[in-house]
Amino acid sequence: MHPSSTAIRTILEGAGLHSEVRSLAASTHTAAEAAATLDCEVGAIASSLVFLADAEPILVLASGAHRVDTTVLAGQIGAQAVTRASADEVRLATGQPIGGVSPVGHPRPLRTYIDVELKEHGELWAAAGTPNAVFEIAYDQLKELTDATEVVVDGAV
Repeated sequence: MHPSSTAIRTILEGAGLHSEVRSLAASTHTAAEAAATLDCEVGAIASSLVFLADAEPILVLASGAHRVDTTVLAGQIGAQAVTRASADEVRLATGQPIGGVSPVGHPRPLRTYIDVELKEHGELWAAAGTPNAVFEIAYDQLKELTDATEVVVDGAV
């Protein structure tokens, strides 16, 4: 198992969660790829997306079925502007590559927001530090583990 995925497994165990980190042969780089590989709805993929809110990195745990409307998000979190982080900014903030960003295991705590639509799925899947590793977790557990604030991310919802 990749060292990043091992670190995620240790964090989950330390939080008392009995979630297995799975290393998959197929890529889970996108929510659609992950859903196809895991045979689940794309909405059950909890994508960990890094944005800059007034130049500060934040983490948004979004349903794989949604695009984050940065204007809607900015209004909810009180930011003047929210923009998508570059690949370098993602790696700097999380220590992980785009497509494999986990909700946990970052060098420093990130202000975290969670898409309320993820509540609609009993079992969620999140990346475990690499584009080929995932773990399952319930919404309430993910919210608590990340100390996330609930938000609506899709302006169409």
